[in-house]
Amino acid sequence: MSLLSAFYIFLAVLLGTAAQLFLKAGTNATPVGPGLALEPRILAGVGCYAVSLIVWILALSKTPVSVAYPMVSIGFALNALLAWWLLGEAVTPMRMLGIGVIIVGVFLVARS
Repeated sequence: MSLLSAFYIFLAVLLGTAAQLFLKAGTNATPVGPGLALEPRILAGVGCYAVSLIVWILALSKTPVSVAYPMVSIGFALNALLAWWLLGEAVTPMRMLGIGVIIVGVFLVARS
């Protein structure tokens, strides 16, 4: 995998992770209803997803999907860790073990 391919993949993952965190923060701040559509954090999350889609298309233009798509799993680990740090969500030892397994799997796919 080239450096540019890795950059696109990781940028898409980071943007997807940011989108999830913005959406969660938005739903924590505003009750579910019509006002949620205009909540700034919800709009930021949607924007992150839109940019992530464009970057992901660039990544797929340079990388086989069988290599690129497993890298999306890094987002699971990032989301769990950042949700713990930023949102105060619980990260249990079992969850940490699962995240470790994901990271090892992504590393093995990237080396193939």
